[in-house]
Amino acid sequence: MSILNAAKEAKAASVLMATADETLKNNALLAIAEALEANKYAIMEANEADLKRSEEENLSKPLLKRLKFDENKINDVIEGLKSLISLKEPVGVTHFARELDQGLDLYQVSCPIGVIGVIFESRPDAFVQISALCLKSGNAVLLKGGSEAALTNKVLSNIIKKVTTTVGLPKGWIGLLESREEVTSMLKLDEEIDLIIPRGSNEFVRYIMDNSRIPVLGHADGICHTYVDQYADLDMAVDVVLDAKTQYVAVCNATETLLVHEQVAASLLPRLDLAFKQKKVIVNGCNRTSLYMDAKPATESTWKNEYLDYEISVKVVDDLDEAIRHINRYGSGHTDAIITSNQEVALKFMDHVDTGNAFWNCSTRFSDGFRYGFGAEVGVSTNKIHARGPVGLEGLLIYKYKVIGHGHKAGDYASGIKSFTHKPLDKTFKTQ
Repeated sequence: MSILNAAKEAKAASVLMATADETLKNNALLAIAEALEANKYAIMEANEADLKRSEEENLSKPLLKRLKFDENKINDVIEGLKSLISLKEPVGVTHFARELDQGLDLYQVSCPIGVIGVIFESRPDAFVQISALCLKSGNAVLLKGGSEAALTNKVLSNIIKKVTTTVGLPKGWIGLLESREEVTSMLKLDEEIDLIIPRGSNEFVRYIMDNSRIPVLGHADGICHTYVDQYADLDMAVDVVLDAKTQYVAVCNATETLLVHEQVAASLLPRLDLAFKQKKVIVNGCNRTSLYMDAKPATESTWKNEYLDYEISVKVVDDLDEAIRHINRYGSGHTDAIITSNQEVALKFMDHVDTGNAFWNCSTRFSDGFRYGFGAEVGVSTNKIHARGPVGLEGLLIYKYKVIGHGHKAGDYASGIKSFTHKPLDKTFKTQ
């Protein structure tokens, strides 16, 4: 099937997806979970083939880690599906109701976006998570994963298509793109596709934006920071920084730059030097950093690096204001954390850093849709639009205004015969 036909089929399916009831969607999610369990070994066999080919093609170690889809990751995905089932139905929720005049009522009601095109990296677990979130939120979806995961994604796509249409979802609600040419074609289909979500480098996201009239929800680099303040508990700081950097390095919410207040640098950095060496973390640091730990000299480009590996940038700063300025200049707007026992300092940091996720005394690794209780995430939006940070169900919904009247005419209000009351209503659209 051509990408145009797939998009047209998805457009038709999106109308039916928007009105699919909660029971049908949850039954479909359960069917996916059961099918993944039943086909676990076929999925892992396809993934092993992808891994072998990618190793032969010298795929980088971080991407190989993302590509691996073993039994533990499949089990995690299944648990994520069950968590998503337990979430409240997101479609058809009345956000507010207002009486415009007697017998003339306004409702703002949540609804799906429509057809979403998602282009993502090598992680097969993302394929399932994205599909499931689009399903629960009533959207149709076209997915393009990395070519390194081609076999795994093909198996997953076939499984999801088969079981969801069997339980009653419309044919074509999910489609798999398999070539770069199809992505190029998809960017031109602004009449069929309502939103594109690209996950990749800044350059890649910029390319998508520059070559399509379709709205783009961009998730680019994850240049996350942790700032250790002068009032920090240093035992806590060591533990949190190690977790933020090394708990899992090949992810966008791992800390890539550590900022340290000059008053605690002499106490903290030698301890981190020891801990980083044990974890085999390479340090790139400023001149003051190198006084207290082994570090390669930092350059201007150092602060723009997303390593996705056992490597980190470290800078000693004069004060909180310099830390904020550094983050706002070099950060990607993903996640930034402060370690401090001073509430006033923490709140200033959280208010002034230009970021989608501002943390206090915890690891940047918590910046995740599943950990936020969203069930999963389509990605992390670094844009300043309706969805920012981890994009879960609510980020895949918009709303429509529904007005119910009884023969009301605008002319009566323009002439002054009638006037608006604009009173809040304590009822939902479904029960009005």
